[in-house]
Amino acid sequence: MSQTAITPTREQDFPEWYQQVVRAADLAENSEVRGCMVIKPWGYGLWENIQRQLDAKFKETGHVNAYFPLLIPLSYLEKEAEHAEGFATECAVVTHHRLEAQKQPDGTTKMIPTGELAEPFVIRPTSETIIGAAFARWVESYRDLPLLINQWANVMRWEMRPRLFLRTAEFLWQEGHTAHETAEEAMVETRLMHKVYADFLRNHLAIPVIAGEKTENERFPGAVNTFTVEAMVQDRKAIQAGTSHYLGQNFAKAANIQFLGRDNTRQLAHTTSWGVSTRLIGTLIMAHGDDDGVILPPRVAPSQIVILPVTPKPDTRQEVIDACEALAQTLRAQTFHGEPLRVHVDKRDIPGGQKNWEWIKKGVPMRLEMGPRDITSRSVAVCRRDQGPKAKEFIPKEEFLQTVTERLQEIQDALLARATEFRDQNFKKLDSLDEFKAFFDETAPGGFALMHWAGSNEEEGRIAREMKVTIRCIPMGDEFAGEGKCFLTGRPSIRRAVFARAY
Repeated sequence: MSQTAITPTREQDFPEWYQQVVRAADLAENSEVRGCMVIKPWGYGLWENIQRQLDAKFKETGHVNAYFPLLIPLSYLEKEAEHAEGFATECAVVTHHRLEAQKQPDGTTKMIPTGELAEPFVIRPTSETIIGAAFARWVESYRDLPLLINQWANVMRWEMRPRLFLRTAEFLWQEGHTAHETAEEAMVETRLMHKVYADFLRNHLAIPVIAGEKTENERFPGAVNTFTVEAMVQDRKAIQAGTSHYLGQNFAKAANIQFLGRDNTRQLAHTTSWGVSTRLIGTLIMAHGDDDGVILPPRVAPSQIVILPVTPKPDTRQEVIDACEALAQTLRAQTFHGEPLRVHVDKRDIPGGQKNWEWIKKGVPMRLEMGPRDITSRSVAVCRRDQGPKAKEFIPKEEFLQTVTERLQEIQDALLARATEFRDQNFKKLDSLDEFKAFFDETAPGGFALMHWAGSNEEEGRIAREMKVTIRCIPMGDEFAGEGKCFLTGRPSIRRAVFARAY
């Protein structure tokens, strides 16, 4: 049995494998604050690339960035009861505004909260209410619409079972909020951002997703429609990777977002919200990683190429490092998808084998080795992370310089093809309750089940409670339409739904 860098392996214990990969890749660690994480430089570099590239797409579609308060008055949430109820159990509440030092009988000093606030504040679980209050101030006429706003921020949702990147009490995200004159315009916006997310996951993160609409049970609290992109990871569970919500006039009514319409009457705006978070990093790890660590798609990797100087003799060390730096500078002059190549030279004075394995575990797409012989022969040793850890190709330096971006694209495409094949192999069209139960039996591998559905909210809830399986979405596309009978109730159905266990 071959040795792996990560134990346990994915097959032995997938949840623990995931935790070990995050640590081994030096992406993040648990903090002293329960449920919160420290995102380390390699993990934050990954988030920065995701953020920058997504932000460019938002701006291409006409959105601008703004920032809104972290603290939301409790009364704002009370105005939208359904929304507040949906987040009530996850809210962190600020009730005091100062601390006072008090001496204790044992001689110690404790800091005691004093100065109780007249109204408590909720640390934002999401910002619909506070942004709605701003929109109400900004909108007077239909000429002020649409408002197309995005915010990059942190949020707090008190998480009882945290898991790095996937579920933490505090996490980073973006939340788009828009206001429109008509329902039609707002729905166009909702679907546009839904498509932006699906395209981003496919083309940047190399993750194929199933795009569709959530059922009423699974909608965002207060939304009229919620659209989702669902990713399958390697234990065949689903991760909700991004959502886009048409909020109708519910939040506009609560926040009084009114405008003078074209017919000179006062009207309520139609609003949307949409977002993705650092959960994308967890999705990326679970979709592509192997038993040696993370595998990062080149488009978002903090470093796309790492050059490892091979210095067997001290007297050649500087010559080799100089050659590696020169190669790095030449590579950085090239672009990949419109951005300069991100190249790092690892000059640390530690054993070469240790360096190599560290970068394998971090998932850097391409490692280059260069030593005295390579300088003489004008070649480089190229190792690709989408291949085995011992795979290595010796390539003339000039040829490599001419083909490096093509090779990076090959890695990007290979990861997408691999993830797509895995998803398709575990995406089954089933028709009967017996097939459904067998597919999701505890001894079966599971996956995504595509079933005709015409059940009630109560029947959907019962499946979730009894089998821990939920409807991930009603998928879009003609291939999912067609007449049939609901596998649970026998009622007529015109579309199939995607069922899966999920994170």
